[in-house]
Amino acid sequence: METNIIERLDRSKLPQHIAIIMDGNGRWAKERGKLRVFGHKKGVESVRDIIEGVLDLGIPYLTLYTFSTENWNRPKLEVAALMELLVSSIAKETKIMLDKGVKLNAIGNLEQLPTKALNSLHRSIAQTAENTKCTLTLALSYSSRSEIAQAAKALAQLVKEGDLDVDAIDEQLLNQHLQTYPLPEPELMIRTSGEQRISNYLLWQLAYAELYFTPTLWPDFRRNDLYQAILEYQKRERRFGLTSEQVK
Repeated sequence: METNIIERLDRSKLPQHIAIIMDGNGRWAKERGKLRVFGHKKGVESVRDIIEGVLDLGIPYLTLYTFSTENWNRPKLEVAALMELLVSSIAKETKIMLDKGVKLNAIGNLEQLPTKALNSLHRSIAQTAENTKCTLTLALSYSSRSEIAQAAKALAQLVKEGDLDVDAIDEQLLNQHLQTYPLPEPELMIRTSGEQRISNYLLWQLAYAELYFTPTLWPDFRRNDLYQAILEYQKRERRFGLTSEQVK
């Protein structure tokens, strides 16, 4: 089944950047009478498999919504378990990323992370910095509204100090002050678990992304599901405000 889907993909029309909201870990665990953290641990296996799938296709950018600023409001025990899982997962996966040419990147209010998690993250980012096959970006303690507000604040400060004329501010300049710069904008955004919203994720960057929603819970999402999402993406017409006739 997996091989058949791969064969149906048009290799000349693959998205270069895929963003994913990994949703449904808690529900997956609850359905099995387990603690929510069990679902998060199982979700790590999905992350590993999706990275493999992206590498197989040669897709150079993958961004994962790992932990939002709103997630800090979850029960303290769950948050603590998630942070421990983050530390252990990064430590385990760094060697694999090195072997496979994956460069680790992170966006978000990273200083909110516990020291142990932050140090582990920085260490892995430094160790994988020279890798070029795929850039894996983790959105951690991330809020897109906050990101845009911080970019606006930075531009305002430049105007205040006389280093920037207000008339020089345009979309390109604001984009350059976002945390994702210089990553290309995602062309495909996938959300698992059946929820159909983007939840404060890459609001600016997803302006022209194709959105794909699947009822599959994240711990069950595998390469085959990724390929199905890409196949659906390839069926859509990317017009960017033009008519179908102009695109053709």
